[in-house]
Amino acid sequence: MQDGFDLIVIGAGPGGYACALRAAQLGLKVACAERRATLGGTCLNIGCIPSKALLQSSENFAAAAGHAAEHGILIDGLRLDLARMQARKQEVVTANVRGVEFLFRKNKVTWLKGSARITAPGKVTVDGQDYTARQIVIASGSDSLTLPGVDVDERQIVSSTGGLALAEVPGHLAVIGGGYIGLELGSVWRRLGAEVTVVEFLDRLVPGMDLEVARAFERVLARQGMKFRLGTKVTAARVGNDGVTLTLEPAAGGAAETLRADIVLLAIGRRPVTDGLGLDEIGVARDERGRVKTDEHYATNVPGIYAIGDVIAGPMLAHKAEEEGVAVAELLAGQAGHVNYGVIPGVVYTWPEVATVGRTEEELKAAGTEYKTGKFPFTANARARAMGDTDGFVKILADARTDEILGAHIIGPDAGTLIMELATAMEFGASAEDVARTCHAHPTLNEAVKEAALAADGRALHI
Repeated sequence: MQDGFDLIVIGAGPGGYACALRAAQLGLKVACAERRATLGGTCLNIGCIPSKALLQSSENFAAAAGHAAEHGILIDGLRLDLARMQARKQEVVTANVRGVEFLFRKNKVTWLKGSARITAPGKVTVDGQDYTARQIVIASGSDSLTLPGVDVDERQIVSSTGGLALAEVPGHLAVIGGGYIGLELGSVWRRLGAEVTVVEFLDRLVPGMDLEVARAFERVLARQGMKFRLGTKVTAARVGNDGVTLTLEPAAGGAAETLRADIVLLAIGRRPVTDGLGLDEIGVARDERGRVKTDEHYATNVPGIYAIGDVIAGPMLAHKAEEEGVAVAELLAGQAGHVNYGVIPGVVYTWPEVATVGRTEEELKAAGTEYKTGKFPFTANARARAMGDTDGFVKILADARTDEILGAHIIGPDAGTLIMELATAMEFGASAEDVARTCHAHPTLNEAVKEAALAADGRALHI
């Protein structure tokens, strides 16, 4: 038995490693248990980081194959070296996970290598070795959801993990699920030459996103060559020598049909990873979706045990987990950790990007909130014209009486970066007028944000 830790964190993803690092900064003696051979969790190893590396590479390839000519750049004999692209992806991953390992050493966080199990409050076993700590934080992350009748083999039917590691471009990729992950990976392989069909149970893409933005997003992706089967459920998948045959049925009921694909990507969401942690044995309460129940300070019903990130309620986003990790570390150190859940941005890293923060128009209508809308298209933005990226718009929703910004939604170039101006404004309770009165550099994409803020008061200058 090794004693003496103030805190043991289970899981070294963005939530877990951020928690461990912040706690160590605050003077706690910290250990972090991780079952992978590398730190960083799903995000750095097989999620956020490798997917963004492939998205960037595929964007570069698509630009060279098409848009470069518009800029007077003619490329003869263009060809794809997918092996090199995949190798670069891994180089990016390796640099990031080694970075976390360096930060652990720098901040004197002990890395407990292996699978962790809580045997009692204050006691953790990692691959047979027992440890004690005053507090324990569960940050074990999430895994891909399964679908009855569709068995993932990571060869012909793949999860996001296999979808990031294909050795060749499929002739036809069928994506089950029209959310962030499916659309991002679908975009990668579409740009590299695959035919892509997205099958979504609902009658729209990106559930939960502002509907006007979602509809515009669908149109843009359709122009890029993606095909959509909305309002459709997959009931079976048969693997054969000629690929995979999916059985499709209308979600509202009707006759079944089939769809053949070379590769099928299953991307219908994620589930919390809580099995094997000993939670039932020690009485940690979970909800109907298997998520750990916590109070506003991330405490479970068992004293001394806390939980953050994908294993608790809320969006399964790396940055949400990271903020929670910092907040719980500060709370455990006697400070006032806090996360504003009304200002957590979400980004789809296709091109154009889609970004959102705060409430959607549908949510405001359902709540009976009186609001006003300001919109500005990138077709009227000088920088977007110069870039040749004019798809999309900025949309700001503000309180009709106070002018406080309640939500912001962007589809367009670099939307994930642009949304942060509005997230910052919302964090400080700013109004649309505050954003409109702030001088924005010219020519920048951010001017579209300013114009949308002006439009909320009916006085946009450039439309």
